[in-house]
This record gives sequence, structure tokens and C-alpha cells, in this order.
Amino acid sequence: MGWWQIGTDTLAGSGFVFSPLAETVASLKTLHAGAMTHPGERAWLDRHLSAYRERLAADPLDGLLVRAAIGPTWNADFLTPTPTGDREQSFEEEVEAVLATGPADAVDQLAVAIGGPVPEPLCSARDLPRRLAGVLGWVWRETVLPEWTRRRRVLEADVTARTARLSRSGWAAALDELCPGKTRWLGDGRLQVNTRDYPARSVEGRLLLVPVTPATGWVSWEGTERSAIVYPCAGVLADVAGPAVPEALGTLLGQARAGVLVRLGSPLSTSQLVALTGQGLGSVGRHLKVLLDAGLVRRGRAGRSVLYEWTEAGAVLVAAQGDPRPGAPRGGGRSL
Repeated sequence: MGWWQIGTDTLAGSGFVFSPLAETVASLKTLHAGAMTHPGERAWLDRHLSAYRERLAADPLDGLLVRAAIGPTWNADFLTPTPTGDREQSFEEEVEAVLATGPADAVDQLAVAIGGPVPEPLCSARDLPRRLAGVLGWVWRETVLPEWTRRRRVLEADVTARTARLSRSGWAAALDELCPGKTRWLGDGRLQVNTRDYPARSVEGRLLLVPVTPATGWVSWEGTERSAIVYPCAGVLADVAGPAVPEALGTLLGQARAGVLVRLGSPLSTSQLVALTGQGLGSVGRHLKVLLDAGLVRRGRAGRSVLYEWTEAGAVLVAAQGDPRPGAPRGGGRSL
């Protein structure tokens, strides 16, 4: 297994970071696979897969480059640069790291991703970073940017829930849950980051945790300055349609109010519920008041956010109707 040795200072300085580029790379991986990994991706793939394939067919060298950069066990480093973590950057700012890669370095990184010789057309090309940035730019503009506001709120909901978990149970529990089956706190400062037989590495500088909505993930690092774990949002948050409302629960509470209740297995704020349910702020507020008065949910604070989650009574009620949540959050896709 691959694992990292993480010091207490590094862990104390760890934090969550949003990255439009990571979201775009994860979306590119989903388009490349051409198959959904959770129901929330079905409509998105239906809208964009044909156009993506046409985009690559129009320039076969771009298609060859994407297939090489997304290796079977390793991504080319210039496809997945590590976020700076200083502030949330725009896609245009982040993609500069792709463009800054030297042509010779790009070929070397492709050889690692492929695990063998790089196809001659790629070896001869002198513009691989520009080409890859162009493909990523297309994926961003055509498939991610139109729904980035909604995706950003989904990411915020995931981070809020995980931050609440962190405050209750500590870093070991929070890291265990990033990619179940992939990440695992081993004790003595050791974090398993994947199940592959990679050499251990010592993590210094900053550790960044980067959520994405597609069900894929990877790790990356920039020297000893910073390291990142890109992980998929919990399944209930990644699914645009959200959890199904049991028929009996919808009859009892009303579909809209039941739709709010079934999402509160993880703590969420009012604004996050608005984003995830599509209901208005006033409607969500009224539903939460009724649920609070009925003792089905409780509220608490995590930093400046007011979060709502099930009480024991709320959990029992949802479970009695058949818990609509997916099982454990999905683990990452190809990991470095």
C-alpha cells in the first residue's frame, strides 16, 4: 500500500481547498471513461459525451495525449498540478501550472503515466502542455462552468459536513472517511493514501484536501512544499437528483419537507440545503422550523455556519421508511 508519514505540524496546518482545475480534471476523467459512476452523472454525460468525443476526433493528437496522460495507475503530473492553497484560484490561474511545464518534462511524465514508451507522435510534438491546457479549457467552459455555481455549493456542503465530523471526532476519523477503502489512518503519523505498492513518503509543508463532485480522486505533491489528496464528495452530495424520498415519508411530511429531512444524515446549512434541493430559502427555512419543533432535527454551529442534522428520532423515522442514502461514500478513481 502507499502511505505518507505526516507530522503533527503538517496535520495542524491541513485544510480544505476548492479547485476549479481539479474539478475539471475529474470531469475529464469521467468523460474519458465514458461511463457514469453514480446516478448524478447520467444526465451530465448524456449532454456532453458526444461533443467531447467529437472534440478529440477533430484532433487525433489531442485524443492520443489524453489517453497517455490518464494512465492506468498514474496520472501525468502536468495533468494534475497541486493547488497552491494560498487562496481559491480561478481556472485560468490554475491552468497556468499546466502551461508552465517544459515540453521535455511533459514527455517524461507521460512515460511514467503510460508505464512504457511514449507514442512517437507525442514525442515529436513541442506543444503538449498547450494542447492539454486546451482540452482542459474546453472541458471547463463547455461542461463545468455552466453549472459551477451549483457544483461549488455541493463542494461547500461536503466540506462543512467533514469539518463538523473533524470537530467531533478528530483528524483520524476525518481522514478515514475521505475515500473509504483507499485512505486510512494507520496510526503513528501514517496515512494510507491508496492500496498500491508505492514507496512511503514524508509529507512536509501543507496538506491540502480537495473535494470534487465526480467520483474519482488522486494524490499529488509539489516538492516538499505542499501535498494534496483530491477526493470525491460523499455520494449523497455528488448526486444531483439527491436521495429518493420514501413514498410513505413523503405522504406523512409532504415531498418537499421530506426531501429536506432525508438529506440531513450529514450536517448541512440552510444555504446548502437550498442548493441541493432546489427549493427557495424561505421554503427551506419553514421546513427546518417544523422539523426542529417536531424534534426530528437539531442545529449547532461549526465555525460561522449553523448546521442541521438528524436527531435520534429523525434518524429512526427515516430508517423506518428505508434509509434513502447511498452506502459509504465512494472511493477515488485512479490514484497516484
